[in-house]
Amino acid sequence: MSYGIERDQAIALVHEHIKNENMVRHCLATEAVLRALAERLGADVELWGLAGLLHDLDVETHSDLDTHTHGTVAILEKKGVNGEMLEAIRLHNLQAHPGEERSTTFHHALAAGETITGLVAATALVYPDKKLASVKPKSVKKRYKEKAFARGANREIIAECEQINIPLPEFCDLSLAAMQGIADDLGM
Repeated sequence: MSYGIERDQAIALVHEHIKNENMVRHCLATEAVLRALAERLGADVELWGLAGLLHDLDVETHSDLDTHTHGTVAILEKKGVNGEMLEAIRLHNLQAHPGEERSTTFHHALAAGETITGLVAATALVYPDKKLASVKPKSVKKRYKEKAFARGANREIIAECEQINIPLPEFCDLSLAAMQGIADDLGM
């Protein structure tokens, strides 16, 4: 399958458009989670990974959720990026697309996968060493239930994992393991 972009080009785009190192790390974490989800579901690992990596290219120019994703899609369309990837990226933020809904496994996976990265990272940051290696899967599940913890990690979107037939406890485990696998790249 043609993706319209290779991973090294995607990394270059991330660094060109995102200067905040925490946001770059978020994109790397999302890539890792999406690759793990694709592997678990028998989907295209490269396609899903690239979507995770590229999904927030416009976060610094379109930080308002009413417009976020429009810039990313415009950038990626010019590069000739795969249409299926563009659609998943576009719909990871439904607020910018009133009346539309996520309808495919890929759509739900990207939305849930990018959202849970914030919850996992926040969980690690409350540990004394602030390392992902210290986080136990049960801690992520416990923090998920605490609505005041990591408020930006929308629990309804994370729960979309159920729509792709991955129970929430398994989704938490998979996401944590994926992020732990690239902990050095995440500085955690």
